[in-house]
Amino acid sequence: MNVVVTPAMVGQVILSGILSGALYALVALGLSLIFGVMRVINIAHGPLLMLGAYVTYFLHSQLGINPFLTVPLSMAALFVVGLALQRALVFRVVGAPELSSLLLTFGISIALVNLVQLAFTSNLRTVEYLTGSWIIGGLALSKPRFIAFLFAAGVTALAFAFLKFTRLGKAIRATSQSREVALVCGINVARIHLLTFGLASALAASGGALLAVIVAIQPEMGSVWTFKSFLVIVLGGAGNYPGALLGGLLLGLIEQLASLFLTTQLSEVVAYVLLVLVLLVRPTGLLGGRSA
Repeated sequence: MNVVVTPAMVGQVILSGILSGALYALVALGLSLIFGVMRVINIAHGPLLMLGAYVTYFLHSQLGINPFLTVPLSMAALFVVGLALQRALVFRVVGAPELSSLLLTFGISIALVNLVQLAFTSNLRTVEYLTGSWIIGGLALSKPRFIAFLFAAGVTALAFAFLKFTRLGKAIRATSQSREVALVCGINVARIHLLTFGLASALAASGGALLAVIVAIQPEMGSVWTFKSFLVIVLGGAGNYPGALLGGLLLGLIEQLASLFLTTQLSEVVAYVLLVLVLLVRPTGLLGGRSA
């Protein structure tokens, strides 16, 4: 089937790609933090995002709180969950072979999904807050996606500012650069690991809270976001925080461009093909390894 591509269609695709890419970058930043600082492959990142979405759902449905205003509350709740997981389990695989962390966090992932299924069933839940689109210059701008984009961009900017300018952020970056040198400089590396896992969990929760107003919520929703977060950090470079931003925007644009020319089923395959190609051509990512 021939597709006639118009400038309006390209503009719509680029717009949609940027809106999606901001969420990808936000969620992947947390995963990149954990790997960069702790060398832990966190398969449970998606389920933590799912928990953040459920926090938003219940705060909105039970207490009537504006779902976008639940973002900091969801982040705070999952920050505590992240601290608990790291303190109880994850610290045991820090410094161990990466397969150990993969297996442990895979087990945590399964446990979280099943606990949520037992507690809330597998029924789909939705947060109905904003619907429809604004029409600007012939382009349709989805209301919930645009506001989610603004929040995602804001949280991402705050995270980068925290890492760049605060004392604790500099300690996290120093630990990511070299754990041994950080210890020599007097940094409490164990505390940095604890706070990093909590911060990464909070970033995942913020993504889940924003997704709650866009897609249906269910216990297994996090799995696809775990994969996409890994793809984003592969694109940008493992442990490279600016690379997570670049990778997220690229993935959003590539997915939307693929949907323009391919069927829905085939466009889903593009992400997997892209992962293989990047690993073959540039395994260190577009921006290389860890950032300073």
